[in-house]
Amino acid sequence: MATSPIPATVSKTGISFTVQVDYIKRECFISNEALQKLADRKGFDGTPEAAFRAMEPAITGVARRMVHARVGGTPLLLNPDTFH
Repeated sequence: MATSPIPATVSKTGISFTVQVDYIKRECFISNEALQKLADRKGFDGTPEAAFRAMEPAITGVARRMVHARVGGTPLLLNPDTFH
């Protein structure tokens, strides 16, 4: 079953989005540098927003695991080091 895209806000430096784990909603931010690192790994060429949408399940999965692990920060920051 396909899921609908989560709402996301694009800025010059990255993309903001929200994930929910159980009853916890967390604001998240993935930097353009992190998106580029993921896109390069996957051979994806496109805008940061297109990269986010193409890899959304993996990105939100990482964010959810970070919430579950109680990683701090508001917003929860996903940077290039998050994806090693």
